[in-house]
Amino acid sequence: MKNSHLVPKLFRVLNECTKEQLVKDIVAGIIVAIIALPLSIALALASGVEPACGVYTAIFAGFMVSFLGGSRVQIAGPTAAFATVVAGIVASQGMDGLIVATILAGIFLILMGVFKLGSLIKFIPYTITTGFTAGIAVTILVGQIKDFLGLTYADGVKPIETFEKISANIDAISTFSWQALLVGVICLAILIFYPKFEKRIPPSLIAVIVGALMVKFIPGLDAGVYTIGDLYTIPSGFPEFTLSGMNLSFETISAVLPDAFTIAILAAIESLLSCVVADSMVNSKHNSNMELVAQGVGNIASVLFGGIPATGAIARTAANAKNGGRTPIAGMVHAVVLLLVLLFLMPYAGLIPMPTIAAILFIVAYNMSEWKKFLRILKSAPKSDIIVLVITFALTVIFDLVIAIEVGMVLAAMLFMKRMSEETEVTSWKYVENEQDADSLDLKVIPRNVRVYEITGPMFFGAADKILDIKFKEYTHCLVLRMRAVNALDATAMHSLEMLYDKCQSRGIELVLSHVNPQPLETMKKSGFYQSVGPEHFCSHIDEALQLAAKL
Repeated sequence: MKNSHLVPKLFRVLNECTKEQLVKDIVAGIIVAIIALPLSIALALASGVEPACGVYTAIFAGFMVSFLGGSRVQIAGPTAAFATVVAGIVASQGMDGLIVATILAGIFLILMGVFKLGSLIKFIPYTITTGFTAGIAVTILVGQIKDFLGLTYADGVKPIETFEKISANIDAISTFSWQALLVGVICLAILIFYPKFEKRIPPSLIAVIVGALMVKFIPGLDAGVYTIGDLYTIPSGFPEFTLSGMNLSFETISAVLPDAFTIAILAAIESLLSCVVADSMVNSKHNSNMELVAQGVGNIASVLFGGIPATGAIARTAANAKNGGRTPIAGMVHAVVLLLVLLFLMPYAGLIPMPTIAAILFIVAYNMSEWKKFLRILKSAPKSDIIVLVITFALTVIFDLVIAIEVGMVLAAMLFMKRMSEETEVTSWKYVENEQDADSLDLKVIPRNVRVYEITGPMFFGAADKILDIKFKEYTHCLVLRMRAVNALDATAMHSLEMLYDKCQSRGIELVLSHVNPQPLETMKKSGFYQSVGPEHFCSHIDEALQLAAKL
């Protein structure tokens, strides 16, 4: 089928959906919506936007990703990975800047899917994703200390960076509220211990209900505890279209372009990782390119109706699969249920205490930190991988995710090239006297005026200078390059070969090449090197090359 890589999974599995499975999908969608509601509100607040923005995101992005996506059970919505990125954009560029950045990111994601770039995400090193994920977890945790302890910042204090928040928390420690801490600790205990006894009802929902009831009915507790309604306006009704009246100037687009790239990369990584997890749970195979297109459309739809960037949420996707969801209908039901909550029950969200939100985000930060994987890499990985991991983690915490990903990718690429260059060798054959091992079958008979060099490993710009290290004797009349272990040759290495050939020409030395593999040979032909040296000087085997060298 033409363009079959862009057929949504929904259209492929509809004919498999029985009445029994439809009921299971509806039930799974309702359960996931219950899980998503408090998380969406909490992640919106962690991102520095209004609480309703998280619900808008889960509704519009969640519906579009399920409707158009490449996975059976993917659930999309706001995630912790975006919290620090969104907060930084909102602080520096405002909501208009966030909308422009997310629309650009959506366009990037759509193009990535259309041009079949879904598989390229695997080239982002595991150490980078682990490093920035752990860094985001730390920034989220630090950002919630204020609400967990009930601190009040001085007028005008609006810290953005992690260390700014730590400093602000220290300065505001005198405003500590024991009431807030009590509510936060009880809700945190519920989140930790409740799942050990009951798994059917989401612990975050229980924590929200208990926290709200404590503040509402325990005398004196409300005095030191802020609720969402105290700090934010909780809208009800369908959200408005947000694009009208926006500033879409070239300056705005230029300013948010790096953030748009970061959002697109993060959305791609998180969503495809979530798809891989989902595949193993439901014995299916996702379409990565269609998933990227759906993520792009979902992100654009989200911000056009007041939401924030979205991606596949691994925890909610897993909950969908565990509760019987097997088609994208479950994700669409989850979005519709959240829309009904938004229209009829959203004002009650104002009763949720801020320490409860902080406790929920503490658990989110702990789960996403994957500290065991982090420590395992530190103990077992090569030094170069450890360097990339630690630097990416540190830059995420100290600065932001944009810098962390940029530096991490550059550093990982440089260290990879260094490792590859160390694997590439240009070595001269060892010449032995005939007195010893003269009858050895492993030895080749080589005329005195012929030198043989063996090249192993990829010849690229990181190792191209090794070709120029080839040395001649005064009596050398022919040079043989054995290239059976060279599987790749780039333009820089090709230029070094041309310089070596010119050097041979100036000294009257014939050049013979043995066993040149297809890709290097094609590069040599395109550059004209093959024609200059002469096709007759290219041999398929070292014995043939040595016979030719003896004649020359």
